[in-house]
Amino acid sequence: MNLIIDIGNTVAKIAVFKDKDIVEVFYDSNQTLESLPDIYAKYTVGKAIVATVIDLNEKVLAQLARLPVPVLWLNEKTPLPVENLYETPRTLGYDRMAAVVGAYEQFPGKNMLVIDAGTCITYEFVDAAGRYHGGNISPGVQMRFKALHEFTGRLPLISREGRRLPLGKDTETAIREGVLKGLEYEITGYIMAMKHKYPELLVFLTGGDDFSFDTNLKSGIFADRFLVLKGLNRILNYNNDRI
Repeated sequence: MNLIIDIGNTVAKIAVFKDKDIVEVFYDSNQTLESLPDIYAKYTVGKAIVATVIDLNEKVLAQLARLPVPVLWLNEKTPLPVENLYETPRTLGYDRMAAVVGAYEQFPGKNMLVIDAGTCITYEFVDAAGRYHGGNISPGVQMRFKALHEFTGRLPLISREGRRLPLGKDTETAIREGVLKGLEYEITGYIMAMKHKYPELLVFLTGGDDFSFDTNLKSGIFADRFLVLKGLNRILNYNNDRI
């Protein structure tokens, strides 16, 4: 079995895989990884991969150092099952590449747009030949709400949950609809533009935020909340002889 450790900006996701299949997924603090000993005590793990977008503290590093299996630390030098055309691979977030790998593993030989909505929203393109061309980064939902509050004098910080109207009738509904509708139009715009260039384009949606908006672009769109974990598992298996 494989142990996949995905340390994000807000939470750590830990998954156990058997071959290509997820056995179980755990959510843990990205500052402690306190569930890790119980996980590898529960499962017979053969190897592990660690990927992080944050600097790890001593407690987390000590937890990882105690892993009783070979560990692959994902970085810009890790061999990948796709060709990386990004000009600065050292600055490329591992989660962006892992999502691309996870999507391409499921549909090799297809042009794909991968949209990951988490703390930030990322848009990645991999072509039918397995070449990752790069992508774009945009503020996530919570970041948009916080920015309107923190960079203005009087706009309140509101939640995405609540009354929604086509046009806001008060400040709360105006902000909520402005942020959520703006995000919907942004995502739809990316999909439409890419489909115009690549008519047979497949689209993968993943990440912590919900893509619950109506669209007439459902054809060829797949939602997979564990796409990054699947990509990390694929990268670990691809490097099986290197760890």
